[in-house]
Amino acid sequence: MKKIISLLIVTTLFSGCALNLVTGRKQLNLISESELQLMAVSEYRTFLSDNKVLASGNQDAAMVQRVGTRIANAVTAYYTNQGKSEILKGYEWEFKTVESKEVNAWCMPGGKVVVYSGLLPVTQNENGLAIVMGHEIAHAIAKHGSERMSQAMVQQLGGVALQVALANKPQETQNLFLMSYGIGSQVGAMLPWSRQQETEADQYGLIFAAMAGYNPQEAIPFWERMSAAGGGGTPEFLSTHPSDETRMRKLRQFMPEAMKYYKR
Repeated sequence: MKKIISLLIVTTLFSGCALNLVTGRKQLNLISESELQLMAVSEYRTFLSDNKVLASGNQDAAMVQRVGTRIANAVTAYYTNQGKSEILKGYEWEFKTVESKEVNAWCMPGGKVVVYSGLLPVTQNENGLAIVMGHEIAHAIAKHGSERMSQAMVQQLGGVALQVALANKPQETQNLFLMSYGIGSQVGAMLPWSRQQETEADQYGLIFAAMAGYNPQEAIPFWERMSAAGGGGTPEFLSTHPSDETRMRKLRQFMPEAMKYYKR
């Protein structure tokens, strides 16, 4: 029986690997983008109803909307010019700010972006905010959340189809989705981003921020502030987004490329 289960998992892993148009590497993807976007809309609406959303006239909310819109427009132009507009199929961008002391932000499939007000004292300015939002949007576009959820489904649910998982274990499937996209702490420990995913999000996030007219060089002091913001503990954001000397070194390596897209 164990051999059969192992064979099924290996077959699932092999058949579920697909070439990512953003990063150019193969990644495990057991869930279609359209299915994920449907789940995202549902979970996004639930999250907004359970949290205090700052009104659009609020200064912080307006800033998040402004920065997000500029990055979204840059991303759309970037992939349209490359003839890869299908990457953003189904994306209907929304940018919300919720009142929370948590230092966090995330982007769901389909472009549903939420910034927690507790993050803004650390970002300090629009450039810092653009670094975070570019990073989180890069995670979503590169389908890192889908990759994490697919890996978790193999480990915890045997790699079954999403419809089967939802039908048989709806709560577990919902928790996997929330953990995969770093949403809320009530579902337990978040699934950590891999080093490769973090590097990709940093690289493309810098480009997206630069294309939107924000200085990518702000990434270095921002991540230093994020690390310092931990104090005696670790911010929720850093529990899934490790900040260390390796990240700083790679950011400096990516900077010349990103600066090519930056127009003051």
